[in-house]
Amino acid sequence: MLSAILEKGLSTPQDVSVSDADKQRCGYLMQEYGIAATGSNRQAVDKSDVVVLAIKPQNLAEVMTELGGQLKPSQLVLSIIAGARINTLSLGLKHGCIVRVMPNTPAQIGEGISVWTATAEVTEQQKAWAGTILGAMGKQIYVDDEKYIDMATAISGSGPAYLFLFMESLVDAAVEIGLPRDMAQELVLQTVLGSGRFAQKSGKELAELRRMVTSPGGTTAEALLKFEKGEFTELVKQAVKTAYNKARRLGE
Repeated sequence: MLSAILEKGLSTPQDVSVSDADKQRCGYLMQEYGIAATGSNRQAVDKSDVVVLAIKPQNLAEVMTELGGQLKPSQLVLSIIAGARINTLSLGLKHGCIVRVMPNTPAQIGEGISVWTATAEVTEQQKAWAGTILGAMGKQIYVDDEKYIDMATAISGSGPAYLFLFMESLVDAAVEIGLPRDMAQELVLQTVLGSGRFAQKSGKELAELRRMVTSPGGTTAEALLKFEKGEFTELVKQAVKTAYNKARRLGE
């Protein structure tokens, strides 16, 4: 997120302050990005218009204790903490101006997608700020109801890992039938990348695209039949529901 903000010119290094408990990490961030870095959360947020909470869920209570009641009403808090609900953040920080976001890993290369929502206290200008920041990392979708954030967590948030697992399995299968691993990996990566872009640009339903590739009685049809016999679709649904239920429990 920091890299995207600076690369897209949304802010300048002298206007960015980061806090991290790890002194070595602070040193790296200062050297790499030319920003200010400190071990104090209060110092980092003191003069900020936007406060980004990018911490692990298990560290949230400590951070809220430190920052609770310290934020100015006009400061926008943008949280990317998995499972941390707006009500929890608002009560812990004693603050109402909050945006909750679920980004995903491809955001690191500007190809991510973020789903976000905001409290009533967030102004239109602040929503524009949030949308611009998230847009620097890829696509962004605003939702009116926070319930969609946990759903997005199970799809786009965890989704890259599902795809990596499938890709890993496809590479292993390719090696098993005789392809060199480096060739297998290149074939799989480009196939997934090209298929995604084709689906995005074609404007067709995914089921229609699948049928386009599947000739009756051909190799693809034979492979898909194997997937169906293994209840692949049902397994995917179960996995997503499990991730969704976990996301909901994290917020309890």
